[in-house]
Amino acid sequence: MSKEKQQVSRRQFLNYSLMGVGGFMAAGLLVSPIRMAIDPVLKKSDSGDYANVGLSVDDITTEPQRVDWTIEQVDGWYESEPSKTAWVYKDDDGEIVALSPICTHLGCVVSWEGSEQYPEQFYCPCHDGRYEKDGTNIPGTPPLAPLAVYEQKVENGILFLGNAIDRKGA
Repeated sequence: MSKEKQQVSRRQFLNYSLMGVGGFMAAGLLVSPIRMAIDPVLKKSDSGDYANVGLSVDDITTEPQRVDWTIEQVDGWYESEPSKTAWVYKDDDGEIVALSPICTHLGCVVSWEGSEQYPEQFYCPCHDGRYEKDGTNIPGTPPLAPLAVYEQKVENGILFLGNAIDRKGA
């Protein structure tokens, strides 16, 4: 038995044509959202970038000192230079410690010896939060976690700080 070719009617041809054009248009509209979702995953991570804080290792003492620096930040087409802060000191073993000044309770700024009532401690004025010199939170005060610690490295006697790393614990 021979099969005859079926003819495509005008209505079927128009139907196929419109479906094809509609499919191409839908694919074109989906390209942008898919690219927005995939690009950040494929982009090289900036983690591990260190910034020169302008502090010589020889100038770091056992007393915490406030260090301010700026970083270059690009958000899409907007470039800015936000400032960052750290409390830097050397511990009893001579190791450099760089703590974030952001309170883990509500995000206020802590200061070293910020309260006459609690000397030798980091103090948060927002809700009387307190931390030991090493950044661990004092039990019975509002903060439930220690201060974050900055990644760090030393090059040619100059301190470079990276991202703040949250520490676990209470």
